[in-house]
Amino acid sequence: MVIWQNDKNMKRNLKKIGITLGDPAGIGPEIVLKALSGHPEIYENTLPVVFGSRAVLDAAMRNLGLQLEIKETTRLDEWPAGPQRIALFPATEPDTLPRPGKIDPLAGRLAFSWIEAAAAAANLKKIDAVVTAPINKGALKQAGLPFRDHTEMFGRLSNSAAPMTLFVTGELRIFFYTRHIAFKDITAHLDKKTLVQTINRCLSHLRRLGFGQPRLAVAALNPHGGEGGLMGREEIDIIEPAIGQAKVQGAEVSGPIPADSVFHLAKEGAYDAVLSLYHDQGHIAAKTLDFHRTVSLTMGLPFLRTSVDHGTAMDIAGKNVADETNMVQAILAAAKYSW
Repeated sequence: MVIWQNDKNMKRNLKKIGITLGDPAGIGPEIVLKALSGHPEIYENTLPVVFGSRAVLDAAMRNLGLQLEIKETTRLDEWPAGPQRIALFPATEPDTLPRPGKIDPLAGRLAFSWIEAAAAAANLKKIDAVVTAPINKGALKQAGLPFRDHTEMFGRLSNSAAPMTLFVTGELRIFFYTRHIAFKDITAHLDKKTLVQTINRCLSHLRRLGFGQPRLAVAALNPHGGEGGLMGREEIDIIEPAIGQAKVQGAEVSGPIPADSVFHLAKEGAYDAVLSLYHDQGHIAAKTLDFHRTVSLTMGLPFLRTSVDHGTAMDIAGKNVADETNMVQAILAAAKYSW
């Protein structure tokens, strides 16, 4: 955080937020520019700096019909920023620009290089948090990069052993036991020891976010919580014993609670967060509640990383119709929750 003196000579505490452009062939550059140029509320609590390419920003501005000043900076101490002035930390510049809407290994390499630069700055505490625009898994694979998602990248880049994803949608908070694995592999990844560890990590992360005595619910895996073994034994053999052990260790945890009710109960305040056992179980709940305002937080890093909760939307890339609401919320969440 820095004390920044604005044009009215008023000193304010502002969080320094690094923002990556995401896959340059997707909607990332568009939503970043729309957020930074059209939402002055961002500048009330943040000092944003984009990690990316001037050429990519210039192309996106031309496409959007925007005329903004790009101010390059590498010092990352204080820099001017506002709705008409974008601060840019110049990272990798491409020789040619990827075509909008096309999966391209060049785009994958560029996206990763900008993430790498932002993570390095955050590791050195030059910025308080990182906000990421979406990346494309196909482009990463074509580029030969050994990562499935942002979480794996930031874990590697910050030497963090077990980062976790937390969704925040209004008063609903959702952790994920597994993320990007095939549905058929979920039960193979479910074991008592790991689940106990995950429960304790969730509670620790909630305390870091300000919950003094956090209450966690664990979602059931099977319909109706397995109906006493009639619809699967994972609850009986793994989930219930893990919750019992965590309680003995002092955890405030409940469950397994059927997934068709646990998210509603958490939204209504019965729990501070839910541990979802697989990707879509929690994603469906959050995105149905409020698709455009669901923000992803990566916990377990030395710094906070937030992200939009949608993909690169290649079908609309370059068409100037992408909604920047999720990016705005991710930036504001970074300012609110960063430590």
